[in-house]
Amino acid sequence: MAIEEGNFSKGHLKQENAAPSHFEKYLAEFVYGGIDGCVTTFAVVAGSVGAGLDSAIIIILGFANLLADGFSMSIGAYLSSKSERANYHKHRNREYWEIKYMPEDEREEIRTIYKDKGFEGELLERVVDTITSDRDRWVDVMMKEELEMIKDKKSPFFIGFFTYISFISVGLIPLMVYVWDYFDPINQDIFLITSILTGAGFILIGILKTYVNETKMWKGALETLFLGAVAAIVAYYVGDILEQLLSR
Repeated sequence: MAIEEGNFSKGHLKQENAAPSHFEKYLAEFVYGGIDGCVTTFAVVAGSVGAGLDSAIIIILGFANLLADGFSMSIGAYLSSKSERANYHKHRNREYWEIKYMPEDEREEIRTIYKDKGFEGELLERVVDTITSDRDRWVDVMMKEELEMIKDKKSPFFIGFFTYISFISVGLIPLMVYVWDYFDPINQDIFLITSILTGAGFILIGILKTYVNETKMWKGALETLFLGAVAAIVAYYVGDILEQLLSR
């Protein structure tokens, strides 16, 4: 029994220390890109159906929205990440400058930070001496403790890439039935089938969201499904109302 427990502990530690895969690392980008892709594309489809537009027009509008909005969102995520990274390096370089030209002031800031944490006397001075003996360590502490800034290790390129891939892949769900019907008529309620498939997509992406937010699975699934349904209902009736007003 003791051997089994030891093996379990080693395996458990190995799992904890294992580097996350690219997908795990960028799961948040995949989830929120997928939610946005599914919501916006389904809203376009619902609004077009409400306006009584032909399936061919729905496909055109849907794909135009899917590709353009997906690209826009991914570029926005990429630029935002680059901006945050540049801001982090700007403040880090400033800390290096302050340590070089105002070492006593910066040393006193370290002393104040750890004094507020409960360190005092000889122990406090040893902590200050240890931290300030290495310039890189000193800057790291100032970034975390004074500025509360932590470097994001995720690549801006992959942030934009996974956002775009998820937006496109999940956003395709509301359009698949219309594309299929265009080439091989289904002779059934296309919008109903699309709504069911899109609802399943919302539930799936909502479940993935719970791994990011660490919330209950059912709550994440229902929340995403509800928000998607509200967006579709609003778009449907807006399309219906505008079609009636413009056709007079």
